[in-house]
Amino acid sequence: MIMQTSTENPLDSIHERNRRVEMDKAWETSKTRMIAIMIMTYVVATVFLWLIHVDRPYVNALMPVIGYALSTASLPFVKTWWMKRRST
Repeated sequence: MIMQTSTENPLDSIHERNRRVEMDKAWETSKTRMIAIMIMTYVVATVFLWLIHVDRPYVNALMPVIGYALSTASLPFVKTWWMKRRST
């Protein structure tokens, strides 16, 4: 149970919570987040491939990044299909 001070309006805490939830949702679907994940994936994959002496690690590290980009691009379609199937 959340304790409130006597001067705090309960609606203010609900509005603040809703604002945080909306910001979290916006971050989850943001292009900034997607690009950051792609960059981190590329760097980690490149370092790993370089450490295990794979030929052309800079090129080969693109594969997981492309896979991630394709999966995020296709997920809205899969979600729509899943929701339609679920509602019938």
